[in-house]
Amino acid sequence: MSDLARDAAAAGLQAHWEDADGHQHRVSDAVLRAVLDTLDTRTIGNPFVTADVGCPIATQAKPGAATLILEDGTVRDVRIAADGVLPAVERPGYHRLETSDGATVLAIAPQRCVPPPPGHSWAAAVQIPALRGTRDAPYGDLGTLADAARAFAAAGADALAISPTHALFPDDASRFSPYAPSSRLFHHALLADPTLAGNIPAAESSGALIDWRHALPARLAQLREAFDHVDPDVRARFEVAHAQRPDWTEHARYDALHAAFFAAHQARGWQDWPGAYHDPTGPAVERFAADHPDDIAFYAFLQWLAEASLAGAQAAAKDAGMRIGLIADLAVGMDAGGSHGWSRRGDLLTGLSIGAPPDPLGPQGQNWGITALSPFALRRTGFDAFIRTVRAALRFAGGLRIDHALGLKRLWVIPDGGKASDGAYLTMPFDDLLRILTLESHRADAIIIGEDLGTVPPGFRDAMANKTVLGMRVLPFERDETGFTPSTTWNAQAVAMTGTHDTATLAGWWTGRDITWSHKLHRAVGDEATDRLRRVGEKHALWTAFGKTGPVPHAPAPAIDAALEFVRDAPCPLTIVPLEDLVGIEDQPNLPGTTDEHPNWRRRMPDTTESLLARPEVARRTAILSAKTSE
Repeated sequence: MSDLARDAAAAGLQAHWEDADGHQHRVSDAVLRAVLDTLDTRTIGNPFVTADVGCPIATQAKPGAATLILEDGTVRDVRIAADGVLPAVERPGYHRLETSDGATVLAIAPQRCVPPPPGHSWAAAVQIPALRGTRDAPYGDLGTLADAARAFAAAGADALAISPTHALFPDDASRFSPYAPSSRLFHHALLADPTLAGNIPAAESSGALIDWRHALPARLAQLREAFDHVDPDVRARFEVAHAQRPDWTEHARYDALHAAFFAAHQARGWQDWPGAYHDPTGPAVERFAADHPDDIAFYAFLQWLAEASLAGAQAAAKDAGMRIGLIADLAVGMDAGGSHGWSRRGDLLTGLSIGAPPDPLGPQGQNWGITALSPFALRRTGFDAFIRTVRAALRFAGGLRIDHALGLKRLWVIPDGGKASDGAYLTMPFDDLLRILTLESHRADAIIIGEDLGTVPPGFRDAMANKTVLGMRVLPFERDETGFTPSTTWNAQAVAMTGTHDTATLAGWWTGRDITWSHKLHRAVGDEATDRLRRVGEKHALWTAFGKTGPVPHAPAPAIDAALEFVRDAPCPLTIVPLEDLVGIEDQPNLPGTTDEHPNWRRRMPDTTESLLARPEVARRTAILSAKTSE
């Protein structure tokens, strides 16, 4: 074995990988070296061990007598065997093992995550900005979400799956993708319910598309005006909460600095700031904070508003009768130039972006332009950043969907400036991350869903199922060599879905709207007529899979109803349907691989959620989904 191969293996960098078709590939030496040169592989730090309740615990601790301090303060005398194994601990939690040579944190996880509620449940999936409420606004916010949660609860839903609420860049209106956040530890300030800040006037409602470049600056100015003249009682409540959350100040300093340097120099991230401001604890930052206390207080105030708004939306969902409530969405990474990268850059895979290798859906591979948590930093810091991230997502939710959950096991990493195909898989501490997820699931009393789509590593889905992390069975992808598979054969350890924000809607697929876009943007191979003819055959196959006979309908409405019955009848405990499918909308929220070519994350619903659910065809569809719930 060469030195390069040995170094790669030691770092968990995989020199070989298998694609979705089972073909083997070898990573070039140049790519391996480029990735290795960026990695900080140090792992020395606070000893941290994960284990399952009731199972012996392998440690690096010195054999002999030791003290176990449980999370609740209970102290026990224990003994570590000659091989470093500690007897099983029966109580879940973050405990402390003290020995003569130091201390180790023990994260003891329940055997499984919190299961879904008994019986069958259904949920709608919504893009928060797409929602409309009774109050005129240029985009939907968390106050609109609360109204939507009440409406869906009245229609029989047990949950509402939402788009990510991670912190973006308040002063840069071009950064509105929810999957490229500044930080996952904080929230999108401009999604906050503006009415919580005081008597804020309604704004002009947008049309079919959101004009983010005007809407976000207008909302930011509106909230700043409200903050500058905030009611003393509101200010007092904020200050009490702020005293308990000093981390808001850390993030607010970033937002205030970003605002200043973006306005002056169009600086997109901290790397573009003057060098003196690269150190978040340096004297330049301290001077800035002393000179701009109101600006920093304002951005901290926005975090308070966002958290209060999320709490209100979850309370609205639960109070209206939902058994789960909000299902939050955890993006796989963050912008390296954002708040997390500035204040905690040691947590991240600096110099690398993440994506996906070439596959049939993306022959050139995918580079998402974001980075992720480093497996070596996780071990050095006792998984602090991952625990904080999961807790931030679950603080106001009854469930969590993990975007690209395959990243819990391995990440496709690409050197900055490289092509998506010039990457390699980096191994992640999968077992540790799964146990932490399981432990946090119980602490938040929340279900966990993992997006297990794409090039799935062997054994991945079984390991997730063993922990009751639900997979995703998505109608367009559930096929074999003979066609669409019966939904009754789908995995019961998953949620059943008609689609996601990245797939064609049911109506769009049925009418060929996705084919139109594919050829309009020159993304298709071959001619449009051939693709439409192929779709005719696919529609017949799907109609047959639905158990239907007779002519295939031309209009999408009957197919939508049949699709809802089909996914509802899967053995899955939860069915999730995008609001676009319930309403029969043809255009999808996002077209992967595009930026300005397609209006991603800009589409709005045609009416308020309550009014949409009152439409006869939509009421019929929610009744279809609720039929199994009542069985």
